Amino acid sequence: MDEKAVDHSIRDVNFVFHLAAAVGVKKIMENPVETIMTNVRGTENILSSANRYRKTVLITSTSEVYGKAMAVRKDGKALAESDDWTLGPTTKRRWAYACSKALDEFLARAYYEEKGLKVILVRLFNTVGPRQSGRYGMVIPTFVQAALRGEPIPVFGDGKQTRSFTHVQDAVQAMIHLSCCSKAIGEVVNIGSSERISILHLAKKILELTESKSRIKLTPYKIAYIHGFEDMQDRTPNTSKLKKLTGYQARKNLYDILTDVIHYESINHVA
Repeated sequence: MDEKAVDHSIRDVNFVFHLAAAVGVKKIMENPVETIMTNVRGTENILSSANRYRKTVLITSTSEVYGKAMAVRKDGKALAESDDWTLGPTTKRRWAYACSKALDEFLARAYYEEKGLKVILVRLFNTVGPRQSGRYGMVIPTFVQAALRGEPIPVFGDGKQTRSFTHVQDAVQAMIHLSCCSKAIGEVVNIGSSERISILHLAKKILELTESKSRIKLTPYKIAYIHGFEDMQDRTPNTSKLKKLTGYQARKNLYDILTDVIHYESINHVA
């Protein structure tokens, strides 16, 4: 958000990875102004300085921009970069984050098309791994911490909503591969895993791996979040474009993610 600091940082580098953003459902719901301004103005600062010094920049977007596309389409197919995106009404605060990141994408594309700035856009799908905080609602560290402490595991809604999770090491490697790929310039690319799981099943799997006696506590969305929350039932990426461009695909599965997070949390955060 500091224009001078951004400009100074970008001036002498070879390549810019723009990863910074307001993240986490809880933070987004409780701090909508900060969320929108951080995502939009922060990215504007990055692109402006990158253009000034003609630096290639990789912008991290999010699977949230797809919104309810899978539910509307109803064919069960994984989400491809060229698919339409479907969001809820502007009265639902949840969609402000998706809109702010979509605007980042539009702005980056505008710099690419109008000013010739070399940009690469990636949409991350639920990136998870050791050291991730559960403070703002990240589901896996939240579930693991609760299980290790013997506390109830908070599953929102009926738990039937499905997600796919990407190990942070895979996400990093995918971005590095894309940064070296000239054909990725000007493109939007999904980074994620096709292995989907319901949130309820995820909680049960974590209980099994931690050998925890915790119980699963189903909590209605209207209790879990302030007014304005709306969820999507499924969100799974089609990653064929990433593989076509770079040859890279996810190496670690959900078991690897969970065991890595459990190991880290058991050593560092659980008394």
